[in-house]
Amino acid sequence: MDILWAPWRSKYVSEASKNKSTSCLFCDVIAKKEDKNNWILYRGKFSYIILNAYPYNPGHLMIVPYKHVSSIEMLNTNEIIEISRLLKVSIKAIRKVYSPDGFNIGINIGRVAGAGIDQHVHIHVVPRWNGDANFMPVIGGVKVLPELLEDTYNKLKPEIEKIINEEALDL
Repeated sequence: MDILWAPWRSKYVSEASKNKSTSCLFCDVIAKKEDKNNWILYRGKFSYIILNAYPYNPGHLMIVPYKHVSSIEMLNTNEIIEISRLLKVSIKAIRKVYSPDGFNIGINIGRVAGAGIDQHVHIHVVPRWNGDANFMPVIGGVKVLPELLEDTYNKLKPEIEKIINEEALDL
């Protein structure tokens, strides 16, 4: 059996397990109007794009519905359509900015499936490159991210907006 080792996420996991409050990170951050401070790249009608604060790789973002539900089937058709459109836009923007070799795209439904925030469904979009799992996480127990979140934000935000405008998406 192969094991995915992600020790750099231990801070996130320990904080998430301690924070059993009734508040929701995704609901709290969208209620604030501080998009850059909260890494919100784009706001649509039914969902938004946000950088992952504890990324696996540069460009790791999430698409999150405004509706606070724990599973994808609880969303209506319009919400699903917009999320799909934002997924397409996100992939195009990441390809343009970072030229990855591939992507991991996933939804973890429920804590046992790996959802750190299991009460508010969201989609992860993780760009991948050949050799991006090198000796540092395996031997050194650390993940080296070559870019600040602020730099990632400043690269992706204008590209996402450009794609939405070019495709005349009504989001």
